[in-house]
Amino acid sequence: MTTADEISALRRRTSTKWRSYEQDVLPMFIAEMDFPTPPRIKEALLAAVENNDTGYAATADRGAARAYADFAARRWNWRPDPERIAYTTDVTVVLVESLRRLVAPGDGVVITPPVYAPFYDLVREAGGEVVEVPLQDDDAAYRLDIPGIDAALAAGARAVLLCNPHNPLGLVHSREDLAALADVVERHGAHVVSDEIHAPMVHRGVEFTPYLSVSDAARRHGVAAASGSKAFNLAGLKAAMFVVDSEPMARWLAAVPPAVSYRTGIMGLLATREGFLHCEGWLDATIAVIESNVDLLERELAEKLPEVTFRRGRATYLAWLDMRALDWGEDPSQHAVTHAKVALSPGPTFGPQGRGFARMNLACAPETVVEAVDRLAAAAHGGSRG
Repeated sequence: MTTADEISALRRRTSTKWRSYEQDVLPMFIAEMDFPTPPRIKEALLAAVENNDTGYAATADRGAARAYADFAARRWNWRPDPERIAYTTDVTVVLVESLRRLVAPGDGVVITPPVYAPFYDLVREAGGEVVEVPLQDDDAAYRLDIPGIDAALAAGARAVLLCNPHNPLGLVHSREDLAALADVVERHGAHVVSDEIHAPMVHRGVEFTPYLSVSDAARRHGVAAASGSKAFNLAGLKAAMFVVDSEPMARWLAAVPPAVSYRTGIMGLLATREGFLHCEGWLDATIAVIESNVDLLERELAEKLPEVTFRRGRATYLAWLDMRALDWGEDPSQHAVTHAKVALSPGPTFGPQGRGFARMNLACAPETVVEAVDRLAAAAHGGSRG
């Protein structure tokens, strides 16, 4: 069983999660885990340091690419060719550098809010213009608005920036919807850049579909961004992958400047290989803990703060909280951190559909979930820690 570090040990960490707020605040915002580094990864990193192996990454080495491809084959029945995988520093670099080379300056790029907040800035950094096509929402489930995306592409947008699985909702897009998306994109001669960083964190019994696996059309126009950073908590080690799965896209990937790969961190590449090669059991145990925390959050909210609701996701360790009934304004995370001393991700940064919502990180000890709900409930029902 995966167990979170003690709070005293967590407070000694120097990452953004543990240095952004005072020590009386529970940090449940940024997507970092409170769990210890997987033992096999830790051993490999320590051995590298002991060997003074801290130079530039050998990006021609296919070890991490093969480990990811084999992992994908085991988990998703799809094995990309390791020779069609290239490395870089992190997933946001994959997204920006892909869009930079797939769309012309000023071209529209479709995003599907509420969606990972940096998508807005990444599209602009790549020279594109954001085109919002919100997810369809029938108050029971979310899904891609395929007709809306079709209309946006018909109006001139040249790419879709897909979140698969979808952050912050934990939505796992169906194979049918992804295949329909591929048909629409192909018809318009556009491209898809699929952020699949949370793919290894799909919950038990749930089928994840890599975008590139759905059809020949998807393979002709798609590029996926993959990484072990969310699965194994490796964000600071800086390694991610461009993944393509057709000859045309392989030629496109080969034209990406070598410097994009050369910036990959050697420790990140080593940890990525070890994670996908040796840490699947650790990952399964961690997912089980996260699912248990989702159960716990449901119970705690129902008992102590029924005004706040969320729809259970099928992937990630994130919960998208509907806090509108509390009347804490468009950005309830501000009220939460001020009056409850709980730091959540602000909903409006995920798009206009996030007004009145906040995102909570559940990759933590169950005691942290209970404490967070207790604090929020106290703030909602007349108390305050401020």
